[in-house]
Amino acid sequence: MAAEYGQGHIHMDRPEFRGTDVKGWRRLPAGLRAPFEARAWKEFGYLLLSLPIGLTSFAFAVTMLSLGVGLLVTFVGIPVLAGALAGCRGIGALERTRARGLLDLDVAAPEPLRPKSRGPMAVIGAVLKSGASWRHLLYSVVLLPWSLFSFTVAVIFWSYGWLMVTYPLWFWLFPMYAGQDGIQLYGGDDGHRVYLDNPFEIGLTAGTGLLITLATPWILRALTTVDRLLVVSLLGPSRLATRVVELESDRGVVVDTAAADLRRIERDLHDGAQARLVALAMDLGLAKEKLTEDPEAAARMVDEAHGEVKVALQELRDLARGIHPAVLTDRGLDAALSALAARCTVPVQVEVDLVSRPAAAIEGIAYFTVSELLQNISKHSRATRGSVDVWRAENRLMLQVTDDGSGGADASAGSGLAGLAERLDAVDGILVVDSPSGGPTAITAELPWRKA
Repeated sequence: MAAEYGQGHIHMDRPEFRGTDVKGWRRLPAGLRAPFEARAWKEFGYLLLSLPIGLTSFAFAVTMLSLGVGLLVTFVGIPVLAGALAGCRGIGALERTRARGLLDLDVAAPEPLRPKSRGPMAVIGAVLKSGASWRHLLYSVVLLPWSLFSFTVAVIFWSYGWLMVTYPLWFWLFPMYAGQDGIQLYGGDDGHRVYLDNPFEIGLTAGTGLLITLATPWILRALTTVDRLLVVSLLGPSRLATRVVELESDRGVVVDTAAADLRRIERDLHDGAQARLVALAMDLGLAKEKLTEDPEAAARMVDEAHGEVKVALQELRDLARGIHPAVLTDRGLDAALSALAARCTVPVQVEVDLVSRPAAAIEGIAYFTVSELLQNISKHSRATRGSVDVWRAENRLMLQVTDDGSGGADASAGSGLAGLAERLDAVDGILVVDSPSGGPTAITAELPWRKA
């Protein structure tokens, strides 16, 4: 979305701004800066262009649509109607470009045509069946009446505002070239005329013009808000297509996450428990050979092997817990998160306020989210205490993990938080990080509530 008034860029290499106090300019109220900033002028230019484009698109759409419908009694009407829709899609592409350049509104192109086979008839059928084509046609028709209204309002307010605010500079043109004392405010049939020609009236006119000039950018913003809605709703992808794209992206994230988890499990098995079991087998083989020759040495080797078995079993338990902890399945989030908190290097208070359990998949994601966040507290936060709160808000499962550490966590920096945010997004979840430098840190996760 475009920035609000007051966020326009000032180029310091321009002569009129050299040596000026940019910070002083930005300290002015937004209402005073608005008429002079780029956004107001770009929106005014957008509204000026809307009328000729609206006239052209309306004439093309209505003419081609009428011609196509009239010729439907013959075969010619079908390609003519398809050509009308294709032309309206071209107009839509132009309008998206214009909105991107003048309104800073970036709207994705609608879903592409997908003809079932090659050939002109397949393309014509795809154009006619596409809902995006008919939305573009509707936009081409609706644009004219709206652009006529917005053009008129924009030009009246913009021109009258600036003409009135600058009236003290040019009111002398009336007596010099128009043969009257100034702007005529009233003229009766009896010849009585009232002109704005004394200092008070001139000043009042300029003050009124100043108010109109200051209000005009906000009126332009309201008008272009309607244009933004038209472009987004009629020229962009449909909600269904957008949702399909989101689901495809989420599916890719889920597949990548599952592949990464499998690689992690394989690496942990290969580098941990598997290596220990191989060493254990070798030690037991050596102990077997020494059993008859040196029973005491064999006993020591068996004792060492026993210790290795315990370590290997603990590693396997930790690995199984990393896949899906049994306590989560048996007793739910409260007990599972309490077990996580007990293993954290700093004291963590856990509060779980749930009267029922969500689906197992949501529970698992919530568990591993908290696990990742508690690991971050242990490794990076330099905190002395933390807390975990879990509750339900309508149809959402809410998690919040806080600590009093040094802060500075950023999910956009490509850290583990970024991967965690992607995992949550894959199930329509949200991760919000509030971690100012110096702390404290509060990370809130929101997941959909799905019944078990």
